[in-house]
Amino acid sequence: MFPVAVLAGGLATRLRPISERIPKALIEVAGRPFVCRQLDYLRGQGIKRVVLCIGHLGEQIEAVVADGRAFGLDVRYSPDGPSLLGTGGALKRALPLLGDRFFVLYVDSFLPCNYREVQQAFVSSGRPALMTVLHNADRWDKSNVLLRNGQIVEYNKHSPRPEMEYIDYGLGVLSATVFNEYPANIPIDLAEVYHQLSLAGALAGHEVRKRFYEIGSHEGLKEAEIYFSTRETT
Repeated sequence: MFPVAVLAGGLATRLRPISERIPKALIEVAGRPFVCRQLDYLRGQGIKRVVLCIGHLGEQIEAVVADGRAFGLDVRYSPDGPSLLGTGGALKRALPLLGDRFFVLYVDSFLPCNYREVQQAFVSSGRPALMTVLHNADRWDKSNVLLRNGQIVEYNKHSPRPEMEYIDYGLGVLSATVFNEYPANIPIDLAEVYHQLSLAGALAGHEVRKRFYEIGSHEGLKEAEIYFSTRETT
């Protein structure tokens, strides 16, 4: 299985005041830090190696997760450095630890899908990048993906159109080569990287069926709390 990059460097402004003291990754959900739940799930999906891209209060994440052996994983760290690099810039910086092909997800998302199937879809597509998508129709957030026959015609987070019925699920697979044209150590938005890939016909799509859970907002945090509490008592 490909390694996984987990984007964990954001400021989590929507979760203030909680996120002023601890990073989003360590917010407890049903009694456990959220990143610990993520790492357990990744191990169960057959993942062996994880790179945590850290920034804001990242040293706290390192103190809890350490080298990942407690989770049955090899965990390494890629700090942003003196200034935040954005989601794409953090990935560019982490490439030496990630290799040629890797999964990417956000530290505030729990994504119940089959990672092996996603990896196989990426390999079969022959494209340098793949985005998992969910048929959303504006249910959980504004739909931002136009999907046709397994290809993403357009992904546009900032200017979605009415005909877009799918949403970015939060799990992608990327080739390191997609960052070749971007300079190192400058802020890059991964959403813009995806957008440009989609317009170039270089972004494959893989539809998943189960909804995602996220802790990027207080509302999402409440839903995740209910999900994990219910899951562990049934």
